[in-house]
Amino acid sequence: MPEQLSAPAATMQAAVCPRYGPPETLRIRDVPRPSAGEGELQVRVRFSAVTPTDCAARSADPATARLAFGLLRPRNPILGGLVVGEVAQVGGGVTAFSVGDEVIAETGAALGAHARYARVRAAGAVARPAGMSGETAAAVADGGLTALPFVRDHARLEPGQSILVNGASGAVGGAAVQLAAHFGARVTGVCSGANAELVASLGAGEVVDYTSTEFTRLNRRFDVVFDAVGKSSYARCRRLLKPGGAYLTTGPGAGILLHSLLTAAPGGRRARLALTGLRSQEARAADLAVLTRLAGEGRLVPVVDGRYPLERVRQAHERVETGRKRGSVLLTL
Repeated sequence: MPEQLSAPAATMQAAVCPRYGPPETLRIRDVPRPSAGEGELQVRVRFSAVTPTDCAARSADPATARLAFGLLRPRNPILGGLVVGEVAQVGGGVTAFSVGDEVIAETGAALGAHARYARVRAAGAVARPAGMSGETAAAVADGGLTALPFVRDHARLEPGQSILVNGASGAVGGAAVQLAAHFGARVTGVCSGANAELVASLGAGEVVDYTSTEFTRLNRRFDVVFDAVGKSSYARCRRLLKPGGAYLTTGPGAGILLHSLLTAAPGGRRARLALTGLRSQEARAADLAVLTRLAGEGRLVPVVDGRYPLERVRQAHERVETGRKRGSVLLTL
């Protein structure tokens, strides 16, 4: 009786990070294609984003990144957390989605978005792009998923209040400017002079060129200072805060933790620790729904710095690491 040969496992191309290091560490390899398990979706990826978090996960810089991504080498060698594409396979127990549905989703701690196919939880951070292009959906979600909880939940902005956004031309900062303006705040954006026109178009009433003006020395006070690039500190920005004002930063670390404890008393100038990356998948799904609605209404516009095919993922990482990108760096698959 002839031997039965099993069918070869389906494969796909992916950007793989086998060890910590510079962008040259990344390799394009054929790897097993993930299947949709119980309660999961297999998504054919059309767009993803390369973010500072991806660069930290690749380089282990800062060193504390190893606590999240693996002590000796990347625990999940296929990086990327944002997926925009179409459902290719539906796992058991899933009724809300069908093959062919367009979705925008986060992969969660498993990462895996920088590949031709990715697996996501159907009950997790998944939304429908609401008729917008995949590129728009990816760019809006890239910075918006971080900016929204900062501006809405932690800054607690009210109409007529003032906010200064440092790094206002980046993906997070650009989204923060738009969201703060949407919530009725007066926005001051800090960026390079080359990006001043862009930041003003996003809703900043005033733009400060950091190459000619040290923003921490401004003679004005704000209800909120949001450091969207994590390059300043509460100590440097405290003088910018009104009594009862709040300093927020995307850069988690011992400094913001200590100052959040030391300034916890009500009524004073406060540092607020906001670990938005630890929000539940359900909360992030709700945020995706808000962002896609605002984008559909034209209240949140995408800003794309560049588009890179998967084969040029190294160059995408290099661009992000310059710290000078305008908006999102997207992978196109």
